[in-house]
Amino acid sequence: MTPPLVAVLLASALTVPGPPATYMPADKQGFGTARQSESPVWFTLGRDGLNEVFYPDLSTPATRELTLVVDGRAAANARTEPIGRLRYRQVFRGPGWQARLTYTTDPSRATVLVDVEFSGRPADVRVVFDPNLSRDGDDDTAVDQPDALVARDQRAASALVADHGITPVSATTGNVVQTGELRLRGGRTTLALGFGGTPEQALTTARSSLVEGFPRHARRYDRGWEDYLGSLERPRAADRDLYETSMAVLAATEDKRNPGAFVASPSFPWAFGSDREIAPEFGSYALVWPRDQYQVASALLAAGDTRAAHRALDFMLDVQQQPDGHLPQNTRVTGEPHWTNVQQDEQAAPMLLAWLLGRTDRDTLDGLVRAAEFMIAQPDAPFTQQERWENQSGYSPGTIAAEIAGLVCLADLLGRVGDPRAARYLGIADGWEARVEEWTVTSTGPFSDRPYYLRLTKDGQPDRGTTYNPGDNHPTEIDQRAAVDPSFLELVRLGVRSHDDPVVRDTVRVVDEQLERGRFWHRYNGDGYGERADGGPWNLGHGRTYGRTWPIFAGERGEYELLAGDQGAARRRLADIASAANPGRMLPEQVWLGRGTTSATPLAWTHAQYVRLAWSIEAGEPVERPAVVACRYAERC
Repeated sequence: MTPPLVAVLLASALTVPGPPATYMPADKQGFGTARQSESPVWFTLGRDGLNEVFYPDLSTPATRELTLVVDGRAAANARTEPIGRLRYRQVFRGPGWQARLTYTTDPSRATVLVDVEFSGRPADVRVVFDPNLSRDGDDDTAVDQPDALVARDQRAASALVADHGITPVSATTGNVVQTGELRLRGGRTTLALGFGGTPEQALTTARSSLVEGFPRHARRYDRGWEDYLGSLERPRAADRDLYETSMAVLAATEDKRNPGAFVASPSFPWAFGSDREIAPEFGSYALVWPRDQYQVASALLAAGDTRAAHRALDFMLDVQQQPDGHLPQNTRVTGEPHWTNVQQDEQAAPMLLAWLLGRTDRDTLDGLVRAAEFMIAQPDAPFTQQERWENQSGYSPGTIAAEIAGLVCLADLLGRVGDPRAARYLGIADGWEARVEEWTVTSTGPFSDRPYYLRLTKDGQPDRGTTYNPGDNHPTEIDQRAAVDPSFLELVRLGVRSHDDPVVRDTVRVVDEQLERGRFWHRYNGDGYGERADGGPWNLGHGRTYGRTWPIFAGERGEYELLAGDQGAARRRLADIASAANPGRMLPEQVWLGRGTTSATPLAWTHAQYVRLAWSIEAGEPVERPAVVACRYAERC
């Protein structure tokens, strides 16, 4: 179907007002950037062509979409084909014609290039380009240029040019949307979308990239990723194409101007890309969470990219807040806090990563101590303002596991340099470890006559029928004893409990009965963070929505099964994650009816879980499990 705005533009060459700026669906079929740091531009592909392009950093979308239009109809429903690591071709078909669009970036400049090959009957071929500069398309202005589509705002500019020429046809006001007629020579042309601080700079960037030509840029782009991946080992259990794509995705989510800042996803699912009340400033997934940062860094470390893991830890400590030293819920890649709730597992994340890296330098230890002091000073600690699903406060076994393990890891690092504070942190960790079941295990819940871990308790009294609303459009309150969550397995992964602990085993059974659907699991009972019953988008206050299943849980279950000695099951879990990949080898946040939803795709956490499980299978145990914690509590080494 032709998008309404495209239809309006094609019907008239007159200037028309554009609607409020929004972003495209989040199920990206491709995500790419040059490995080279000189090119501060990233692109995403949707089912209908080029979607958001990020410039000058990975928290700043600068476009909405670029659509090919043939005889007045937008090309749609492309077949996406990976033709390298993070490089793609999309094939569009229409009555009597075919268009092949191949994408790359200029490794030396802020330019995305699209090679357009058109075949079949004669046709009128145009492009519709929607810039959304500086995270907001409502303040863009079109710039008159006879042979280019140029736009600007107060901070940046874009320029779309073609090697055989492009004739501007129309441009809207307000939310600028531009249309240009392509001059195909021999059925082919190359588009260059360049960026800069001013229109002149953007034009110079785009034209310079055209002069050097698409093939040269593509070769250098491919070589950059081949050199990076060739410097690393590959685990035998993983599918080679998906593994190398996952490694490239993880590396590509690091901002080039702010080393160590890895965003959660280059996409904006559902209301986060369309509803100004929920997201006054769009772009919330293109942010850095300490939790996701830990997942990505531990995967890169397992794969041999130690320097990237060090950069991730440095960034975590650099964004600690004054005066109390806590890590914010998330930040832009520049370090500026975005959402400001406190999540205690995120305070523990740098402690866990520092232990994996063996960091004992004074600056690192001072930063970790500040985070620890903040964590233990909170009222009712280890109570958390938000657990890892970010919508409930309480006593969460997953969060408490991270807090205990973080303190033990910090104590070990301090002990290596003879710092006497180690004993204090061990004492606090031991005290919390002794009370985990008291705070989070019910013996009176509806799912079993045996004790099992809850998602969380609001009051630290798991046998009390305290009620709360799970949020995300859930219609009623629920009894806290009737909500379970796979996150309790953090206790096992981080070494606080053994895999064969009786309560762990019984909770595995309960969680499978309540939450397992096919290959994957829901986050918890009553999860509403997902889509409507018919697959429509999530939005607060617009009817009941349903969280779908998450592939990351297959990875977490695989790590548990490794500890239980079942390597075959862990290998099947690795294959299950792989089954969620779309044609561009992007792994999603959520899955419904066997395929990714329009949730955040690619989700860095999902790709990290695939990489980490593959290396854990190679090692025979979870590679990120801190032995110092397991020996203290789970294994009694």
